[in-house]
Amino acid sequence: MNRSEMKPKLADLRKSYEKGTLDLQHIKGNPLQFFQVWFNEAKESDSIHEVNAISLSTLGDDGFPISRVVLLKDFSEEGFVFFTNYKSKKGKSILRHPKVGLSFYWPSLERQIIIKGEAEKLSPEKSDKYFNSRPRGNQLGAHVSPQSEVIPDRKFLEDLQLSLDKKFKYSEIPRPAHWGGILVRPHEIEFWQGRRNRLHDRICCYLEGIDWKVKRLAP
Repeated sequence: MNRSEMKPKLADLRKSYEKGTLDLQHIKGNPLQFFQVWFNEAKESDSIHEVNAISLSTLGDDGFPISRVVLLKDFSEEGFVFFTNYKSKKGKSILRHPKVGLSFYWPSLERQIIIKGEAEKLSPEKSDKYFNSRPRGNQLGAHVSPQSEVIPDRKFLEDLQLSLDKKFKYSEIPRPAHWGGILVRPHEIEFWQGRRNRLHDRICCYLEGIDWKVKRLAP
């Protein structure tokens, strides 16, 4: 058998989705409440290790979109919250181009949620509250890392962390002004439930004024 015959054919990789259904009446006109239902079910699943992992897509100044995983830390009727360095590549992209995409994918439940929204800085008070709840090492990390900038080596970060650890040895670590929360206010939320024969359920919820409207999309 030659090497090419041993390689799996990507075109043949597929599975049948058969674990759930989704219909308009499940959402009842309030997608954020329904998100809470799905999120809780995912959180209770033993097969999902980071239920709050989100793929965040932003637009760079070079015109290219870029996606990376961040962690959801709060959500409410206002929207979805995560935290970042405002001077990082994603932080700068968000502040210059606030229209962003979020997506959750929970393969063991055969579910996906896709969100379009506009991002804004969380209030300093809310950012302070979350920062003060973080472990000390994570607080130091927010000061240490010049996120997205070129650094000479890892020792640069480790030396800076040791220096700051000594500096704040007998005091609380303040939140750096360049680090804080981002609130994404959703304009559109699509719920996707995998179904057999690729006839998936897709329910799209979109804002019309201040009211949420709901429609079914073809898979």
